[in-house]
Amino acid sequence: MSLSSPQSFAGHVGYVLRQNPVTLIAFSLLAGLIFCAVLGPLLTPYDPLASSDAILQPPSGAHWFGTDHLGRDVFSRVIVATRLDMTISIGAVALSFVAGSILGCVAGYWGGWFDAIISRGLDMIMAFPLFVLAMGIVAALGNTVENVIYATAVINTPFYARVVRAEVNIRRYAGFVQAAKLAGNSDLRVVAMHIFPNALPPMMVQVSLNMGWAVLNAAGLSFIGLGVRPPTPEWGIMVAEGANYIISGEWWLALFPGLWLMLAVFTFNLLGDGLRDIVDPKQRR
Repeated sequence: MSLSSPQSFAGHVGYVLRQNPVTLIAFSLLAGLIFCAVLGPLLTPYDPLASSDAILQPPSGAHWFGTDHLGRDVFSRVIVATRLDMTISIGAVALSFVAGSILGCVAGYWGGWFDAIISRGLDMIMAFPLFVLAMGIVAALGNTVENVIYATAVINTPFYARVVRAEVNIRRYAGFVQAAKLAGNSDLRVVAMHIFPNALPPMMVQVSLNMGWAVLNAAGLSFIGLGVRPPTPEWGIMVAEGANYIISGEWWLALFPGLWLMLAVFTFNLLGDGLRDIVDPKQRR
């Protein structure tokens, strides 16, 4: 089936969702996260930054997820934090996807010194414990949202570059590539229009996994004080603040942000197969 029109693409997506109920569940959960990210401030019953006298109140009808040590509504903070964490995840994955695709295509198609230099550079990045490398980048540049995105993108880039390099290297001498060259297409057009689309299915699985890792990386940096700064609502910060109160019995402070974080990572992990099937040319009817 040709996917040249929006109608045919929508039909293909619908076919994939009907064939795989798990993918349908994953996309439904993703739609819920996006809904919270876009409309979060409109959905919350309280100002996520406003303090009150209701300090460390357990979950109730007035405060569904309880309140924290400053009397702030935990539910409102968890919902509003969705936008920030999704922004960090999407931004980091988009940057690493583009950078890794370019580097992988150059290394896999032209080879030679390009391949050697790019591959050794990627090996240098992979030689570090990735979270420690992200810590170093954020510590050097400053703990801002932009630097968290850059650091997460850097540690994720080798995954995309290696996948694309392998896929391009396998197909650069394929029959359809030679036919495209004989038809007068330039090397850049051959790579972009004929080889790279065949590398997208395995990359979509990587995108799905990296979205979850990016959320965990951002939350981990915030947990140790190198990510987003308080009082900005962010899942990692909320878990870190709540951890101080677990022993004294205020379990809800860390539980609900942690569950929301787990739900986001779980959703992204389930998306991989569905995204692969949507972009895989072999799955098109």
